[in-house]
Amino acid sequence: MQDLSHCDLLLRHARLATMAGPRPYGLIDDGALAVRGGQILWVGGDDERPPELVAANERDCGSRLVTPGLIDCHTHLVWGGDRLDEFEQRLSGVPYAEIARRGGGINSTVEATRRASFDELLAGARGRLEGLLREGVTRVEIKSGYGLEMDTEKRMLEVARRLGEELPVSVHTSFLGAHAVPPELAGDGDAYLERVIAETLPAVAAAGLADAVDGFLEHIAFSPEQIERLFRAAADLGLPVKLHAEQLSNQGGAALAARFGALSADHLEYLDEAGVASMAAAGTVAVLLPGAFFFLRESQRPPVAELRRRGVAIALATDLNPGSSPLHSLLAAASLGTVLFHLTPEEALAGITRHAAAALGVAHQAGTLEVGKSADLALWDCSKPAALVANLGANPCVGRYLAGEWHPGRERPA
Repeated sequence: MQDLSHCDLLLRHARLATMAGPRPYGLIDDGALAVRGGQILWVGGDDERPPELVAANERDCGSRLVTPGLIDCHTHLVWGGDRLDEFEQRLSGVPYAEIARRGGGINSTVEATRRASFDELLAGARGRLEGLLREGVTRVEIKSGYGLEMDTEKRMLEVARRLGEELPVSVHTSFLGAHAVPPELAGDGDAYLERVIAETLPAVAAAGLADAVDGFLEHIAFSPEQIERLFRAAADLGLPVKLHAEQLSNQGGAALAARFGALSADHLEYLDEAGVASMAAAGTVAVLLPGAFFFLRESQRPPVAELRRRGVAIALATDLNPGSSPLHSLLAAASLGTVLFHLTPEEALAGITRHAAAALGVAHQAGTLEVGKSADLALWDCSKPAALVANLGANPCVGRYLAGEWHPGRERPA
């Protein structure tokens, strides 16, 4: 029997959106939550607290909302330079694919990122990440992909690792060497991919810099055959995979990703029923990115109804990057998910907690308020979960607990 005689932290009189169980939001109206050793020890109604439970630190939440710490499961937040000229081009009607063909898009950022020092990349990324933390984010994924050669790809991932050491947040890294064909090898994706597989990916893996391998399967990036070679190489190194798929066209990427047991397939505007079925069978999470949809003025929505029907977990993320999704707010991403993709508020909140954890392969330790999981929590100056997605631009986050340690945000009087 579990020892409940003492805990490090006891939250009382909280509206707990546990995001687990049969009730909407897993809501416990007058809840209590105990933490010991950085993990959730007990959770339930305040009037059900074990009488023997003694807390070293007790906090009355005053009926404020407590949720799992938010998780941004798809970002590119390490980069150099900017793409403001591209933003203006898109507003004038130039399609994203055409900008990329002209040498803009990803390769524009590649040039600036290659020139940037470690400290310059760290300073820029730190500011972006701190903004996410102020909104209740406790876990974030960060991709490489703006180097497209070994030294810069490794530097980006080293910056991501450093962010996790210097800031109170759990950082997951993804090697996205197959993001685009670099300008020096334009038109020869096979030659570039061979370099990635033979040199860069093994070096990144040997240095312990990547938690997963990602790629961009699209007519302006890499083909299904090329991505399959990349995924086989990742599997040989014991690294899980994920994929940018079906963003601008249907290339069968989601089904390919599912065949390799991918953690997630992301974007998915052009996903078909066969792809949905493959994802459902494999347990691959659908990560929807409304920021890119919004900024690129897309009109074809991901097939949310079919994803629901097949029981595919739906996550949401910022896709924070300097070009196609300069979206610096995970709460805004969740709000846009409801308006643009017709998700319910509960689905949106699950998409930045429970399902985002699954997209990173950490559903066993994060994403819900359940016994045994990490005590990563967010405290909000509101009482209804829907308030987190109904007010675009608002930030009601009072602060966060990361493994039970308090990190204040914009503290307000109780």
